[in-house]
Amino acid sequence: MNPDQKNIFDAVSFSASRATTRAYSTSFSSGIRLLNKRFRNPVYAIYGFVRFADEIVDTFHAYDKPALMAKFREDTMAAVKDGISLNPILNSFQITFHQYHFNIELVEQFLHSMEMDLQAKNHDRGTFENYILGSAEVVGLMCLKVFTERDDVKYNDLKSYAQTLGAAFQKINFLRDVKADFELLGRSYFPGLDLENFSESEKINIQQEIEKDLAIAHEGIKQLPKDARLGVFVAYVYYRGLFKKIKSVPSHRIMQERIRIPNQQKLTLVLGCYLRNNLNLI
Repeated sequence: MNPDQKNIFDAVSFSASRATTRAYSTSFSSGIRLLNKRFRNPVYAIYGFVRFADEIVDTFHAYDKPALMAKFREDTMAAVKDGISLNPILNSFQITFHQYHFNIELVEQFLHSMEMDLQAKNHDRGTFENYILGSAEVVGLMCLKVFTERDDVKYNDLKSYAQTLGAAFQKINFLRDVKADFELLGRSYFPGLDLENFSESEKINIQQEIEKDLAIAHEGIKQLPKDARLGVFVAYVYYRGLFKKIKSVPSHRIMQERIRIPNQQKLTLVLGCYLRNNLNLI
């Protein structure tokens, strides 16, 4: 293949990942646009990869999900091994994988958690933590690999913070989506939770765990490289705002409706983050 033609194909692949991100998550897209330009395509690639796997286990109910997931795993590993894929999402991901020296264990752990969703309907503490490790913490680590640009010392210094931030985001998602996960997918992620009798004390216990994660993660965000800090801080503030709104409603409402942040409020949050970043008040 002519090198120029390969560059075109790679550009198309990243465009597909960017379009996927914007179609599925306006809030995440907003955060990416506040990253330095050199970080945007790699993070779009990570999101596109994660989103496609998540869609298989959460959305494609009329299809053979285990077969689709097995094929996705096979195609992912082939893309990484071959250094190319005709699936543009996987092609952009494998470029990012090699450019930033991802560990293949991060990919395998993520795929393992997605495969858990094909079987596990309820979790104990062990499987819950294992699921979050793969579905959220390793995604944070992939992004950190990009932000630290192969600086292993910086990566190792921030590794635990990135994992905690990913875990906090995932737990907030679980709390926001608890109704849909239980009623539509038959899943209960939080261990030992009786969702047919979801109590206020159970909700408070979950919130306390999330609050600890958010406090730790905030310390890590302050230490991120400047070119990545604002975009990550926007995502953090968005999730913290969502969490604050979830905290303000009683447990029975969580099982009746999906809590959201209006688009106008999201815009206000982004502007506030921009000002705080410029004033060095993150």
